[in-house]
Amino acid sequence: MQLYGIAGGNSKVVLLYLILPSLSLPSSMHLIQMDSVQRWMEDLKLMTDCECMCILQSKPISIEKDEQNELILSSQYSTCDNLQLLLKRAWIISTELTRIAQKLEKNRWQRVHSMTVRVNCHVRSMINEYNTFTRNSSEEMHQFEKLLIDKCSEFTAFTERCIQTEDEQILKSMKSSVNETLTNVAQYFGQLIELVLTHEAQNLLRQIELSDSMYITESAISSLFSLTQEGSHLCRIIAKEGGVVALFKICRQDCFRCLYPQTLRTLASICCVEEGMHQLEKVDGILCLADILTDNSHSEATHAEAAAVIAQITSPHLMFTQHLSSFLENMEEIVTALVKLCQEASSGEVFLLASAALANITFFDTMACEILLQLNAMKILLAACSDKHIVDTPYSRDQVVTILANMSVLDQCASEIIQGNGVQLLMEMLFERSSSGNSAEVAACERVQQKSAVTLARLSRDPEVADAAVKLSCIPRLIKLCRSPTERNNSDSVLVACLAALRRLAVMSPEGLEDSDFQQLVKPRLVDSFLLCTNMEESFV
Repeated sequence: MQLYGIAGGNSKVVLLYLILPSLSLPSSMHLIQMDSVQRWMEDLKLMTDCECMCILQSKPISIEKDEQNELILSSQYSTCDNLQLLLKRAWIISTELTRIAQKLEKNRWQRVHSMTVRVNCHVRSMINEYNTFTRNSSEEMHQFEKLLIDKCSEFTAFTERCIQTEDEQILKSMKSSVNETLTNVAQYFGQLIELVLTHEAQNLLRQIELSDSMYITESAISSLFSLTQEGSHLCRIIAKEGGVVALFKICRQDCFRCLYPQTLRTLASICCVEEGMHQLEKVDGILCLADILTDNSHSEATHAEAAAVIAQITSPHLMFTQHLSSFLENMEEIVTALVKLCQEASSGEVFLLASAALANITFFDTMACEILLQLNAMKILLAACSDKHIVDTPYSRDQVVTILANMSVLDQCASEIIQGNGVQLLMEMLFERSSSGNSAEVAACERVQQKSAVTLARLSRDPEVADAAVKLSCIPRLIKLCRSPTERNNSDSVLVACLAALRRLAVMSPEGLEDSDFQQLVKPRLVDSFLLCTNMEESFV
């Protein structure tokens, strides 16, 4: 049986699918007998906490008619907080439903009942909380609210009857009905949350489209951005309700220029889903982004956020970029503007966004590499890497080396690398290590090592580059990365790239390897050397 509900990690709201197998009650299991007072004492804390919370929040402070106008701005200001409260409550309820399913599977009827009471109270509190700050909710929503409350009450009564019986056969027969009721509660809950989030997205978009007030528009965009941070499901809702259209309308009005950065930031979040990408294409969003990037009157912050949207929609991890036909028409303008942004970046964050967009574009279309070569992009990127205030993280170096790796397939790149002291940079990148131990940073360091080795392997077909690499002691470093798992953080992708680079350099300079290295790392098939290196045990003497 499938239970459809709403759940989330880190407050992200996503659809949860939970399997509830119908398990029979073990015959050896005996229910603990307990009189009603003891049972009441056991559940008292959970029940009273929830009941108090529910009752108190069911009593909103009344608002006099002549005071309503004074509260409009404050209610708009707290919309974001109210939505966050709603999402937090929804996450709690979904977690409780999941736990009920787990306890039910183990036939822990006492816990099932106490948790059902808690869910009942949380649901009522959530509905009451929402109704205190929402306006113009639909009749359909009210119907789902009533259905959910009724079903929760039915569920609570059902589980209460279960704890009052000790007959295992009766409990066994009731279990399927409890499962079914739990499924219904979860379905109604999921549908209600979907309606609520859609309603709130509609309200925010209506404010953005209809309001002439800078304050109201800014507040609505800010709340919309907060919603996008709650996961791809909310981004889909916003896209379907016309969020991309409304935001690009803002980006085409000069009177809202000061709102461009946060508007573009919100667009970048929405465009992580396919529905957002389709809407962007329909409203000629690429052309609008190209106009913003090439307009020198815009602030650096606006250009950086436009670059972030470009980076998002060209991400190689997305599987739905093929329809971006208009991007190819504007690619040269966009690439030129991004290279300029990299060159003139005043901070590491701006450089990261611009270089990330360029890196993704080099995956998106091979013609981009030729454009970059014509724009002397390699020289600009290599110069930026020498400024530790601009290229200041493994993430930025990851973008730079990605561009270098993709450009290195062009024969003309070798001379650019030599002139810009690029081989020295690639050698330094082979030593990339995380200073914090953060998993994301460690992964970025692995990518830097892998791509720098790939770039060396590709460029070393040129004798001049290979000679420079040998003189800079690239061969010993590559051997170290192959033989020492900790140097490459046990990364197989780094190992493969290093083996490939080592073999290319060995062809150009065989005297740089000892015989044992040649016999183990170069002479065998690549797969055999790979298996040998992955099975090596390091000496800690």
